[in-house]
Amino acid sequence: MIERFLKQTSFHDFDDFAANYRLLIPDQFNFAYDVVDEWARIAPGKKALLWTNDKGECREFTFGEIKTFSDRTASYFRQLGIGKGDKVMAILKRRYEFWFTIIALHKIGAVIIPATHLLTEKDIVYRNNAAGIKAIIAVGEEPLLSSIEASRSASPELETLISVGPAVPEGWHDFQQEMPAAPGFECGKGCTINIDPLIISFTSGTTGNPKMVMLDHLYPLAHIVTAKYWHNLHEDSLHLTIADTGWLKAVWGKLYGQWIVGACVFVYDHEKFAPTDMLEMIQKYRITSLCAPPTIFRFLIREDISKYDLSSLEYCTIAGEALNPAVYEQFLKLTGIKLKEGYGQSETTATVITAPWMEPKPGSMGKPNPHYEVDLVMPDGRVAEVGEQGEIVLRLNKGYPIGLFKGYYRNETLTNEVIHDGLYHTGDVAWRDEDGYFWFVGRTDDVIKSSGYRIGPFEVESALMTHPAVVECAVTGVPDELRGQLVKATIILAKEYTASDELAAEIQEHVKKVTAPYKYPRMIEFVDELPKTISGKIRRVEIRNNS
Repeated sequence: MIERFLKQTSFHDFDDFAANYRLLIPDQFNFAYDVVDEWARIAPGKKALLWTNDKGECREFTFGEIKTFSDRTASYFRQLGIGKGDKVMAILKRRYEFWFTIIALHKIGAVIIPATHLLTEKDIVYRNNAAGIKAIIAVGEEPLLSSIEASRSASPELETLISVGPAVPEGWHDFQQEMPAAPGFECGKGCTINIDPLIISFTSGTTGNPKMVMLDHLYPLAHIVTAKYWHNLHEDSLHLTIADTGWLKAVWGKLYGQWIVGACVFVYDHEKFAPTDMLEMIQKYRITSLCAPPTIFRFLIREDISKYDLSSLEYCTIAGEALNPAVYEQFLKLTGIKLKEGYGQSETTATVITAPWMEPKPGSMGKPNPHYEVDLVMPDGRVAEVGEQGEIVLRLNKGYPIGLFKGYYRNETLTNEVIHDGLYHTGDVAWRDEDGYFWFVGRTDDVIKSSGYRIGPFEVESALMTHPAVVECAVTGVPDELRGQLVKATIILAKEYTASDELAAEIQEHVKKVTAPYKYPRMIEFVDELPKTISGKIRRVEIRNNS
C-alpha cells in the first residue's frame, strides 16, 4: 500500500531520507476509499483494529469488516440527512464506533469534529455555533448527555443527535438499533476533492477560546512519516497510541498512517488511566509499538516493570510534551528501549522526529521531517545560529505542504497572524545543536527573560524532575523590577514528601547543580494540582496571572 504514495520507501540513513523522501499525490484522494476499502479489496482478512475495554470485552475487526461497518454507517448518516460538507461532532471516547463513524463521514464527504467527553454545556454551545455543527454522535453516558441536551436551545444549527449507547434519551437516534437496518451503501467515490475539508479540530485553548484547525483530504498522507518513519511500524505491528478519540492525536496514532502502513491499531477503552493496566495490556496482547506523552511514561517507570513480560515491545515513541532526560534514562534502564521523541502541532503532522536511523539525544525532539522545510528564525527574521534560540517555522516558498492546516475555520485574522511572509509560525521556540538536532525551549510567550538571559521553562522543569520529591511541575516567569522576570516553579510533591522552606531550598540547590545556576527557580510554590486544559496541557498563562 505505502508504495502507492511514496517515490521511495526504504532509506539507508537519515541523510538518504532527507534527500529522497517524496510523496506521490493522487489527483483525487479519499482515505476511506483509497486506503480502507483498498485494503478490504486486496486483504479483507487483514487485522485492522483490536479493541478491548476495562470490563474485559474484546472485539477484533479486519479491514473487510471495517469496510462493511463504515459503509453501513455512511448509508445510515445519509438516511439522517447528513451529507457532503455537513459538520458532525463525534464524542465517542475510545469506543470502536469511532472508527466506523470517521470512515463513514469521509465516504460521504462530511466533516468530522472530534471532541472530548469532558466538555461542559458552555463548551458544547461554543463549538456548535462556532463550527455550525449539524449533528452530534456521542456515547450515551452522563453527564455528557445532559450537557448536550442543555446546549440544544442555544444551538440553532444543531439538528440531529445520535447515541451509541448505553443510554438513548428521548428524541435521540439509537445507533445500535438503527444503523444495522440502514439500506445498502451506494459508493460515493468521487464526491470529494483533495482540498475539501476533512476534519475541524478545536485546539486546547491555553490562552482563550479554542481555535478551529481545518484539515483537508490530503492530510492523512502526511502521516505516512508519523507511522513509518517515526513510529517505525510495519504490516505486522500492533500499535498502541494512548489517546482519546476526542483529540487529534487519535488520528495521528490510531488511524491514518498506521492503516496506510498496514499495521493493526490497538485500543484500550478505559475510564481511568492506571499504569498497571497498560502494562498488563502490553503483556497480554503482545503489543509491539507504544506512543504516549511523557506523563504516561513517568507513571509507567514508577511501577515494578519486572513483574510484566514486555518482550513484545519493539519500539516506543514519545510526544505531546518535551521529554525529561531522567524519564528516558530510567525507561531505557528498565526495558532496554530508547524512547524516540517527536514534535508537531494540531496545525501540522510530525514536524521534527527522531527517526529509526538516528541515535536519540535525551531531551531532543530530533531532526526536521523532510516532508516540511523546517527552520529556526529570530525575531528580526534571520536564521538562528547553532545554539541560538529561535522560533520554529515552516517555510512555504517552495509550495504549501500537504499536512499543514488550511487555516483557522471562520477566522482569517488569526490565520494571517501565523501564516505570512512565506512562513508558518508555530509560536514554539527551540535551538539547534551542531548535529542538527532540535531542542524544545517553550512557547514564545513562555520564554522567561531574566537579567539578560532567555530561559526556557522546559530546561528548568527537566532539572526539577530529576529531584525525587518532584512529581510534576510548571515553570513560569514572575515580573521583577530588578531582573525583569524571576523564575518561579510550581511543584506537585511525591506523597512521601512534605512542603517546607527547607525542601524548597534543597530543590533550588539541586537545580543549580543540574543546570546552569542562573536558571534556578528563585520562587517555589507547592500545590496539590496544576491548572490544565481539558486536553491535559498545563495552563502556564493561568499560573502567571495568579502569581
